Amino acid sequence: MFIYLARKCAGVIPTIVGVVIVVFILFHWVGGDPTYQMLGRHASIQQIEELRHEYGFDQPTHIQLFNHLKQVITFEYGRSYATKQPIRQMILNGLGPSLSLMLPSFILNAIIAISFGLITACFQGYWADRLIVSFCILGMSVSILAYILFGQYFLAYKLGWFPISGYEEAWNERLRYLILPISIYIAVSVGYDVRFYRTAFLEEVTQDYVRTARAKGLSEFQVFFKHILKNSMIPILTNIIMEFPFLVLGSFLLESFFGIPGLGSITIDAIHNSDFPVIKAMTILVAILYIAGNLVIDLLYAWVDPRVSLK
Repeated sequence: MFIYLARKCAGVIPTIVGVVIVVFILFHWVGGDPTYQMLGRHASIQQIEELRHEYGFDQPTHIQLFNHLKQVITFEYGRSYATKQPIRQMILNGLGPSLSLMLPSFILNAIIAISFGLITACFQGYWADRLIVSFCILGMSVSILAYILFGQYFLAYKLGWFPISGYEEAWNERLRYLILPISIYIAVSVGYDVRFYRTAFLEEVTQDYVRTARAKGLSEFQVFFKHILKNSMIPILTNIIMEFPFLVLGSFLLESFFGIPGLGSITIDAIHNSDFPVIKAMTILVAILYIAGNLVIDLLYAWVDPRVSLK
């Protein structure tokens, strides 16, 4: 395990360096000179040169690339063009609100989706299966904007069950602001996950070990929860880990519409203001999380399935 982990980590380093280089090319060559966006069209040549020198845009390309790699390693991305705040501090400040929204949403969605996926697989072809799948398709067909507008207008404004938007640092106050966006996230996401897990479970139902377990007299509950669920963990873990980066970034639309000052809201504001350092930092952060997620998946495969060998 240690040798495998060391080898995988060694292979991850070139991948991260490649991602950093691609991001550098996109933002520094394709994206153009940001000084004109920061100063406007009527800036003088002297102002442009001073700003380019302040941010190091007048340095050779290889020096800028080296500084870019250094920023990724040290997690020091400089200051935001728009707010002048340190980007590192902005990310740390936004991490709490994003996790407060996405972590409960993620856990509840996974529990609900796996449970209903098992129910639909267990009662395949029966009315319960058809009803749940129909609701899943209906939920997937509705845009997240429709859920947000319905929740804010009818549930929050008309009925007054929830605040329309806002966020509080105190946990006892924070919860009532998060219930509605968490519910909307689950309503949007659970349909796809239920159908995905249902397919994974149905692939295991036809296996020989399931027929053997039933022939031994095991109940359907034991067959599904002790055997089928256990042997379906590889696709389940893959789906769960691949959603992990969104725990940090949060949902852009939910944070924007509900006034939650998380990383998603910070990213949306950065896009509106052409705040390239913030966008660049978020892009690299998500890429690194995806790479780390793939590494974690490989290790979990061997943990849940002894047939997988780490070579």
